Amino acid sequence: MRRISPRFVPLLAGALLSWPLLGLAAEPAMEKNGMLVDAKGMTLYTYDKDADGKSACNGQCAQNWPPLMAEAGAKAEGEWSVVKRDDGSMQWAYDKKPLYTFVMDKKAGDVTGDGKMGVWHVAKPEAY
Repeated sequence: MRRISPRFVPLLAGALLSWPLLGLAAEPAMEKNGMLVDAKGMTLYTYDKDADGKSACNGQCAQNWPPLMAEAGAKAEGEWSVVKRDDGSMQWAYDKKPLYTFVMDKKAGDVTGDGKMGVWHVAKPEAY
């Protein structure tokens, strides 16, 4: 029987303790200061022209308002869902409303897209 070197014990213990967490997916966004933000803290927005859980923002619109993309195999849970975009990619939605960032927001907490053209709004979980 082989012995494990004592210097590897903490590494092995850490790996074993984190193993059950590998199957858990983190929520695609979080609430901060009453609004939804992505993992980088960038403000998320909804678009009034989206309907029935489908994104109406494609092409140039999606370049200015990048969708909050979902990885292949992402699973819906609670208020979070995944919608299929026109190009076949997947996008996160909250309460069936697809979510986007805005290219003019330069740092976490910026909300320069709120109210744009009367159809873009900061995503707020209590609003749904």
